[in-house]
Amino acid sequence: MSELIRCENLTKKFGSLTALNCVNLSVESGKIIGLLGPNGSGKTTLIKLINGLLTPTSGSITVCGEAVGPKTKAKVAYLPDNIYLNSWMTVEKIVKYFADFYEDFRTDLAYEMLTRLGIDKKTRLKALSKGNKEKVCLILIMSRNALLYVLDEPIAGVDPAARDYVISTIINNYNPDASVIISTHLISDIEQILDEVVFIKEGNLLLNKTVDEIREENGKSVDELFREVFKW
Repeated sequence: MSELIRCENLTKKFGSLTALNCVNLSVESGKIIGLLGPNGSGKTTLIKLINGLLTPTSGSITVCGEAVGPKTKAKVAYLPDNIYLNSWMTVEKIVKYFADFYEDFRTDLAYEMLTRLGIDKKTRLKALSKGNKEKVCLILIMSRNALLYVLDEPIAGVDPAARDYVISTIINNYNPDASVIISTHLISDIEQILDEVVFIKEGNLLLNKTVDEIREENGKSVDELFREVFKW
């Protein structure tokens, strides 16, 4: 295993608001990690720092041993929590766009997953249901042969019946030498695939443990511990 992410005293402020406060965190390869916390906890801020969409106020963050920048962005596959694709484009054009843009994009895999969903490549994105649009976005990200996959709420917009498909897409198609970070509120739906969890509250790192450690030390599931730690 190798270290993919290292945060040292990572802090991000927006004026007087501290979104992340002196976070120290290490993420190794070959893991599926749940990034968990209530709204406004700092999860999306951390994700944007990993992807170079924000810069730290103080402290540091490295990805694959390098400061976040163009080289690290090429190693990270990022799924934001909103649909970011142009709705007028056909699925086929979007796949070609990704193939042209990312050297590690696996076109055959993308079409294989789209076929399994019954999505015609000639269909314009705007003609798809919201759930299928989100599945297309996920398929595009998981078709990359990246070292780190960062998924922000990948199952929030799909119906319960489709969540199994989304989860199987995640666990069956990522590079086994990579790691996957999943930010979600639907903990019970993904707990069975997680190796580790990170709890963040009000910008502070509260917990970073394996799922097995949580069960052995607390006698609780991750979902049960989350509800206890973040109860109102």
